[in-house]
Amino acid sequence: MSEANIPLQARREGGGTPLMKDWHPSSEVGVLTDVLLGPAESFHWMGEENAAWSSLVRDTMRKGLTFDKQLAMRQYREMVSAYEDAGVACHYLPIDEQTPYQIYARDSSFITPYGAVICQLANPRRRGEYAAALRFYLEHGIPIYDMVSAGNFEGGDFNIIAEKTALVGYTDHRSEEVAARQVARWFEQEGWEIKFAPIDQFYVHIDLMVCMLNEACAAVCLETTPDDIVEWIRSKGIEIIPASFRETMSLGCNVVSLGRDRVLSTAGATDLNAKMKAAGFTVYDPEMTMFTQAGGGVHCMCQPLNREAA
Repeated sequence: MSEANIPLQARREGGGTPLMKDWHPSSEVGVLTDVLLGPAESFHWMGEENAAWSSLVRDTMRKGLTFDKQLAMRQYREMVSAYEDAGVACHYLPIDEQTPYQIYARDSSFITPYGAVICQLANPRRRGEYAAALRFYLEHGIPIYDMVSAGNFEGGDFNIIAEKTALVGYTDHRSEEVAARQVARWFEQEGWEIKFAPIDQFYVHIDLMVCMLNEACAAVCLETTPDDIVEWIRSKGIEIIPASFRETMSLGCNVVSLGRDRVLSTAGATDLNAKMKAAGFTVYDPEMTMFTQAGGGVHCMCQPLNREAA
């Protein structure tokens, strides 16, 4: 079988993989037109089954907080309404009752200009989430660029900063260095600049602390982001709006650029929201506690499928 016909691998060894024709997720900041979300109907807190994999979940359990399904559904609808108000078409992963955390659609895969990458999740109770992602992409004609095989790697650790430029994070827990280097090699062969972002497992993924707002501005938690990464971001001519440690550890920095200086944030990120508004951004801020207390924010919950050129 020729390299060009390997099933579920659009990636060309050595680079030169063609861009997708119908979907254009080439940045994190162009006008978002289509987004992939996980289904709220099957979502519930996993508690002990996920505590070993998230410092955020452990904090929720220590505080004795409890899950409210009706509140979660209301908050989810508010988030969807924000997307729709911004002109974004919402697509949904097929429901799998066995994988309640597929609500965090960025973990099981990530989208690239060449197609989707299917990830390998760390938590054994979540590994089946790849199946719904794979089915969605195949049903919608989105090529599979490749599938991570070297070890654990989750989509929140692939963070596009600029055209053909990305942060690739790892903690050797949720995402492992060996798998991060596998992913990085693929994109380096495509001509991308990759900056590795090794962080402590306490912080889960790099998108906890670094999220782009527009092509020239990012929300960054300076207390948690390593100095060399901050310097690298600034070297790209990107202005930083600082997020506090307290809000960052409640997923407050985990925001989504909607394009045209519009941002999807959360109600709890009051300090960051005020800073973004002062900088000229329009901020959507739904209450999302049922999701952030379970370990993921609005950036974790979305997979941008299509954006206009930044």
